[in-house]
Amino acid sequence: MRRRILSITLMVLFLSCWCWPSDCRAAGKVIAAIMSSDQPRYREAHQAFIKSLAALGYTSANVEIILQVPNPDPLSWSNTIRKFNAYRPDLIVAYGAPAAFVAMRESDGIPVVSVDVFVSDGPHRGMCGVSSRVPLVTLIKTLKDSREHIKPYRRVGVVYNSRESGSQRQLEEIRKFAPQYDMVVAEANVASSAALDSALPSLLDHSDVIFATESGVVSRQFAKIVARARARNIPVLSTMPGAAERGALISLEIHPEEQGHLAADIATRILEGARQSHLSLISPRRIELVINMRAAQELGINLPFTVLSNATRVIK
Repeated sequence: MRRRILSITLMVLFLSCWCWPSDCRAAGKVIAAIMSSDQPRYREAHQAFIKSLAALGYTSANVEIILQVPNPDPLSWSNTIRKFNAYRPDLIVAYGAPAAFVAMRESDGIPVVSVDVFVSDGPHRGMCGVSSRVPLVTLIKTLKDSREHIKPYRRVGVVYNSRESGSQRQLEEIRKFAPQYDMVVAEANVASSAALDSALPSLLDHSDVIFATESGVVSRQFAKIVARARARNIPVLSTMPGAAERGALISLEIHPEEQGHLAADIATRILEGARQSHLSLISPRRIELVINMRAAQELGINLPFTVLSNATRVIK
């Protein structure tokens, strides 16, 4: 009897050890997600990602999703990825270019799916996921066409954050295209709300129009940027989803829900055995050129029919 009890005890211990991974997590797939900053666009994309995963058979019953939203700085992004490395998830999903590039650089052999990343044109070796890159030249051309028969805009003030690679790349593209339309670029590099408060008055002094990049700081302070620009009769442009609804004159927007849906398709392929190196970064399929007629009226701007006819959506 004593030998039988000992045998059963050893079997229980064996099964417990066999079913108990070193990280103490439940059996099944594990996805770790990181957001570059706490922006509505990333939250919306993540919810769409979870919903699409469930539709593809990956529900809470067989997959654990861990979401981290660290402080929006390089050290915090890096520390989060190192924690993921210790936890050993099956996949890392990174929202926004800043966190995505850190994840690609520092993930220890764990596949990374990048979501809503504004990157330069061309192939990106080893990166898979969904790009949020839109043709910024379309914004500049639309702006030019809006002043076709009157004094054109000459000075573009760009609010960006050099810590966030997507924001930095948008600045670089504006620099590239502005001279083609006889425009010059003024810049305000802001990493905090205090920095924005300090830099914005001077930027407005030297700008005919403000371009707000996709930075987390800019997103949180967007209402302030629009209000202060409007007080000086200066229009605002942006690529942030919902920017026109929040007061921008012209916006060129991706759809966060689509980003999440497409990312889920890529994630499931990896979970089912596809190698990250065999996948690529795909372009957004839905891009809207949005014109805010209410903002135009408040700024005293009469937009020509050619501009309105090119818009995907007009806010009246």
